[in-house]
Amino acid sequence: MPETKPTTRTGPGRVLVALYAIFAIGATSRSVVQILTRFDEAPLAYSLSAVAAVVYIFATFGLASGGRGGRTLATASCLFELAGVLAIGTFSLLDPEAFPHATVWSVYGKGYLFIPLVLPVLGLLWIRRTVPRTG
Repeated sequence: MPETKPTTRTGPGRVLVALYAIFAIGATSRSVVQILTRFDEAPLAYSLSAVAAVVYIFATFGLASGGRGGRTLATASCLFELAGVLAIGTFSLLDPEAFPHATVWSVYGKGYLFIPLVLPVLGLLWIRRTVPRTG
């Protein structure tokens, strides 16, 4: 009898889905308000926050849907998020004037208790753990 593995929708996967959903809602609402009311103050930062919001939405749907397509979407989202957090985090430290207002990913997510840095790593580890083994 084949060993059953947890899916991205069970156990710790549910916690990841919930965290990604919270970040999706938070980043989306924050970026929409910022873009509509103060975009001229920090267009780069607010645009990057909107990109982060879209990534969180995709990751949420990918993790929640499970299956091969969901894992692919979640993996791509987590990899993009990790690259974004590392790139924007580094850039925001090297050139703080480019970020007069913080983004979700500024200083590696410092304003969000570094959760944006840890979340994609946890997501990738969970996805890897839930991949069905063949053979």
